Amino acid sequence: MLCHNMSIILISICAFIFTILGGLFALKFKDKLHLIIGLSAGAILGVAFFDLIPEAIELAGKSFELNQIVSLVAVGYVLYMLVDRFFISHSHLVGEYCEFEDEHGHEHNHEHNHSHTKIAESSNYNKKGTLGALSLSVHSFLDGMSIGIAFQVSNAVGIIVTTAVLIHKFSDGLATVNIILKNNGEKEQALKWLVINALAPVLGVISTLFFTIPESALGLILAMFAGFFIYIASSNMIPESHHEHSKKWTTLMTVLGMGVMYIAITLAGI
Repeated sequence: MLCHNMSIILISICAFIFTILGGLFALKFKDKLHLIIGLSAGAILGVAFFDLIPEAIELAGKSFELNQIVSLVAVGYVLYMLVDRFFISHSHLVGEYCEFEDEHGHEHNHEHNHSHTKIAESSNYNKKGTLGALSLSVHSFLDGMSIGIAFQVSNAVGIIVTTAVLIHKFSDGLATVNIILKNNGEKEQALKWLVINALAPVLGVISTLFFTIPESALGLILAMFAGFFIYIASSNMIPESHHEHSKKWTTLMTVLGMGVMYIAITLAGI
């Protein structure tokens, strides 16, 4: 038990590191974001379709009908959509970062934009960035919980879900930095929220050490998480990976991400 708990804590630290790396990547290598997001989308879709849904059916199938379990995937999708549309509002990550770079990256606009940023520092735009970063942090806490819950199913499921969440955490780091900078926030503010977002999944993982969920309920929760993951990939990440970039390479990265996760899940099941 002690060894299991230590493994969970180490994984939560990895989630922290991946989130930080994603944010730093956003600051340093903006021109490669579309490829990373495309790969991440494929990996997350792969986990939802090849691992979470089959596991949910296996675990909850003894107590619930197949259509009830699959319906929860749709419920998870809709719930996450509502949260995303009305609370998170961090869509167009790549496009907005490109827009930010266009506005601030040209010398002839630099002074004007710098002045505008200072004036707008306490404006609604800045508040919107803070609210967006806070929402992303809450979402990261739930990601951490999904890791801990997955390990309650089995180590194999835990490892697969952890892989998807870690890739997702990298993208969350990108999103956190981007939403602050796009809304007239300073670099220091972006870094502060990046650290908060990185700590959130750690707390989420640790929280699952204090409760155990029955097997049938675990299946239903995994079905909900599958809906979450499908929404994240299909409605946020895939469109963003295509925004103002070649669809050929980003599509290839998405297919590659799904293929890698299929192989990983198949090997984990041997």
